[in-house]
Amino acid sequence: MKKKSSKQVDMKTVRIHLTQILVLLTVVLCLGSDTFASPATLTPWFGELTVPILGVTLNEQHQPVGVVTEVVINFRERADHHGLQVQFLKTPGQFSPIAQKAVEQAITRVSQAAHLRTDSWTIQLTFPYPGVTMFGDSLSAMVGLTVVALAKGDPIFYGRSITGTITEKGTIGKVGGVPLKINAAYSEHLNRIFIPEEQDIGDGDWRTPFLMHVSPVKSLNKAYYGLTGQPLLVARAVQ
Repeated sequence: MKKKSSKQVDMKTVRIHLTQILVLLTVVLCLGSDTFASPATLTPWFGELTVPILGVTLNEQHQPVGVVTEVVINFRERADHHGLQVQFLKTPGQFSPIAQKAVEQAITRVSQAAHLRTDSWTIQLTFPYPGVTMFGDSLSAMVGLTVVALAKGDPIFYGRSITGTITEKGTIGKVGGVPLKINAAYSEHLNRIFIPEEQDIGDGDWRTPFLMHVSPVKSLNKAYYGLTGQPLLVARAVQ
C-alpha cells in the first residue's frame, strides 16, 4: 500500500480550513453584520406610542373648553448608562417649560416606583400640531406611566387616558379643569378616564356623562393597572 506524502495531507487540511472559512462567511452575510456588532452598538429595546392627552383651551369666545390632543412618545434603551435623556421636539408643536419639567419629574418618579433604572433611556416627545404649544402639567402622569409601559413592554388599552401629575410622594396629583376634560373625552369616544382622587376646589360639582367610565385614583399602582392591565411593580421570586 502506497503511503501518502506529508504534502498531500497538508493540502487536504488546507482545503478543510478553506471550506470552514467559506461557511462562516456565508453565515455572516446571511445574518448581517449587526449580529456580530460590539455590545456598545446594540439597541436592546425600542418602542413608540401615540397617547391621548386631556387638556383645556379657549374657544373663539375665549371660554375654557376641554380638548383631547395626542403626544407621540418614542422610547429607546441604549447600551450605555450615561443618564436619562428626555428630548422635547420643537416641531411641529412644542412643549412649555412647565410641561417639560413636569414630564421629566413624572418619568423619574414612576420609574422609581417601578424599581426601574433610567440611566440608559432616551425618551423623545413630539406634539404633532404645527405652531401649537402644550402648556401646563396635567399631561405628565399619562406620559410618565406610558414611558414605563414602553420600558416594560406593556401595551396601553385603547381609549383610556389619565389627567394629573406625579407628586414627590409617588401619587397622582390634582389638576384643574377635570369636568371640561371629561366632556372632551366623551366627545372623542374615549371609554375610560382616570382622574386624581383629590379634586381641585375650583372644579365644583359635576356629573359623569352617560356610559362614561371615570375612575378616581391616587396610587400609581392603580393608575398603571387601569391603563395597562398589568402591575407596575413585578414581584421577583425568592431564590
